[in-house]
Amino acid sequence: MATSNQAYFETIRATLNSALCVINFASQLIERHNKPEVEVGISKEIVFKPIVIVRVPSQPDKDEPAVDKCEKVMIEGSVNSARISICIKKADGLEVILLRRFVSFLQQRAESFVILRRKPIQGYDVSFLITNFHLQDLYKHKLIEFIVDFMGEIDKEISDMKISVNTRARVTVAGITGNNPAPGFFKSLLA
Repeated sequence: MATSNQAYFETIRATLNSALCVINFASQLIERHNKPEVEVGISKEIVFKPIVIVRVPSQPDKDEPAVDKCEKVMIEGSVNSARISICIKKADGLEVILLRRFVSFLQQRAESFVILRRKPIQGYDVSFLITNFHLQDLYKHKLIEFIVDFMGEIDKEISDMKISVNTRARVTVAGITGNNPAPGFFKSLLA
């Protein structure tokens, strides 16, 4: 993780540590039901106010809105569950497409990730739902580290995919136009 993101990730880590203090709490309306209150939202008195942590780039462009370039995390807590929604920065249209494809790939395998929601909250790219049952089976500090590492790694993964797509496009255009960048360049890419 870059040092520029360190304060952002530490804030998220501390907020998650307090938001994940959940207990087993049955429904107040229906007997023997224990649904995540942050999802159901029937009892407003046991759902906490959402916390939004935003990281805006140091020098936003005047031409483009800063909304697409900012990272934000919304942490919604309740007595028996917490929902973490992440909006990942998108610098251009290619990153939007790559992110959408990558996230849909992950969401199709939501059962393997246990805490990943199939559909994110509107306005966010990825959402996690952690209930008291998850915290009985999994370590709280490891869940927090997973979410923070996920946020750092998905940025790197999208950047790597963008570089790969641009390289492949450059090679394809060079092959079509006949302007080979260097002798043996294609062989080195195929090897």
